[in-house]
Amino acid sequence: MKTYLAPVNEIEKKWYVVDAENKVLGRLASEIASRLRGKHKPTFSPFMDNGDFIIVTNAEKVQLTGNKLDDKKYYRHTGYMGGIKEASAKELLVKHPTDLIAIAVKGMLPKNKLGRAQLKKLKVYAGANHPHSAQQPEVLDI
Repeated sequence: MKTYLAPVNEIEKKWYVVDAENKVLGRLASEIASRLRGKHKPTFSPFMDNGDFIIVTNAEKVQLTGNKLDDKKYYRHTGYMGGIKEASAKELLVKHPTDLIAIAVKGMLPKNKLGRAQLKKLKVYAGANHPHSAQQPEVLDI
């Protein structure tokens, strides 16, 4: 018996809205990463992008358990010598709340062209509003 491989033009990509208010960051990110990859579909294959689009609202109200808000550090580099920058999760949540979810999801996707393409299907917004109402997204409970 041959394995069914969905043709690219037959892959149906839906839009979903996820409300991140009072959700734990890691549990939310793992479910979002799974949906972006398309692992919830019977036509999943690891080398094809057949996942859905995910819109995350209320990113500023996401929760972290334990002392992670103060203890968890995020690092980035400016590209210059000695240019490493460090920010705690609390600082990142105040300055760039959308980055907190995007970084968590990015770490759970493949580290290649496919993972970068799947990450582009993630839209994160700090508030409750988003500009994707024309796509008629469905509400996804996580």
